[in-house]
Amino acid sequence: MSVQSDAIVQADTARDEVQDAYSKVTWRIVPFFCLCYLAAYLDRINVGLAKLQMLDALGFSEAVYGLGAGLFFIGYILFEVPSNLVLAKMGARVWIARIMITWGLISGATMLVTTPTQFYVLRFLLGVAEAGFFPGVMLYLTYWYPTHRRSKIMAMFLMGLPMASLVGGPLSGWILSAFAGVLGYGGWQWLFFLEAIPSVLLGILCLTYLPNSIEAAKWLSSREKQTLRANLNDDKLAESHHSLWAALSSARVWLLGAIDLTLMMSVYAISFWLPTIVREAGVRDTVHIGLLTAIPNALALLALMMNGISSDRLRERRWHIVVPAFIGAVGMASSTLFTDNVAWTVTMFALATAGITATFPVFWCLPATFLTGPAAAAGIALIASIASLGGFAATYILGWLKQSTNSSSTGILLFAGCLLIGCALTLMLPKNVVNR
Repeated sequence: MSVQSDAIVQADTARDEVQDAYSKVTWRIVPFFCLCYLAAYLDRINVGLAKLQMLDALGFSEAVYGLGAGLFFIGYILFEVPSNLVLAKMGARVWIARIMITWGLISGATMLVTTPTQFYVLRFLLGVAEAGFFPGVMLYLTYWYPTHRRSKIMAMFLMGLPMASLVGGPLSGWILSAFAGVLGYGGWQWLFFLEAIPSVLLGILCLTYLPNSIEAAKWLSSREKQTLRANLNDDKLAESHHSLWAALSSARVWLLGAIDLTLMMSVYAISFWLPTIVREAGVRDTVHIGLLTAIPNALALLALMMNGISSDRLRERRWHIVVPAFIGAVGMASSTLFTDNVAWTVTMFALATAGITATFPVFWCLPATFLTGPAAAAGIALIASIASLGGFAATYILGWLKQSTNSSSTGILLFAGCLLIGCALTLMLPKNVVNR
């Protein structure tokens, strides 16, 4: 009996050691990446609020804005895979620092734009600079956590996405109002300048703060390093691809890219156009618009964590994507019913944002269920690249449709339909592979 008791005590002690090691890793790197993602996404989408002043100040049309906002994704797509391969070879510390510093400088330089061509060039370069950040972090997290722990961790990292809008909406609205005319610059110019500063500072901090691997983490003991490495070694993939070509030619990678494409089209349609939609519903003050556009993201934070935790606990992935994506589609479609009602508009977009955002921590667990090594670096980046086409399509198509129909409703319904297609594609994934 005492032998059995000793075995139970030893098992409990081992579990506690594992949990303590992962807790230390999580608190060290995940909040930092969450802040980085917040800064990145804020620099990417603040053009949506800047638009409220920028178009009148520069004489840009809706189509010019839509094309410029969308060109970001062309640069992003072209350099996503190469950037992630460089990160895998060079290490996350230097490469993520490079990404953050350059995107911050380029985003800040947008305050100096005076012509459509300058706007197009800087938005394209911003995409080039930021390429590799998101898939790089996704890849980096696989260096630390086994498959069954990743959905919750992805959710914690991805909190930066709704937080960027939750914090950025009111902050950006306030900057537009409070800084208008200061030192002769418009509020929209100060918006680009001030919100670029955190990205540059975090990029510099990355050089001293971020370890490239478990073995390079000076804040872990030798025993903790051995525990973490053993857990990763035990996380064997039943069916995996390792080579670069295997990732690029995998039908499953392209299927994941198509699913992510449908999700991201809706995300960017909301991110870039919600301020305009709220203004058309009857709100004129930029501070109030910023506050109202933040509301949907408060619900998204809760949905993000709950869905990620539930997916890990049940070890189920497909329906944890399908159900919230369907809810997102319902929210988007319903928002078009009463476009002049502010409360209805914000409520339906809150439902849509929560549903769509909740899919991402679960979705980004899927590539590593069948990709390892260079294949994981290339495959994750390729999926993100395909999805970035959704960013370009959402901004340009919605801008074109709005200018043609004088309404955002047609575009919103189109992207709600895309979410339903994404639901169908998700159910094509083999559950015996992805439910891990």
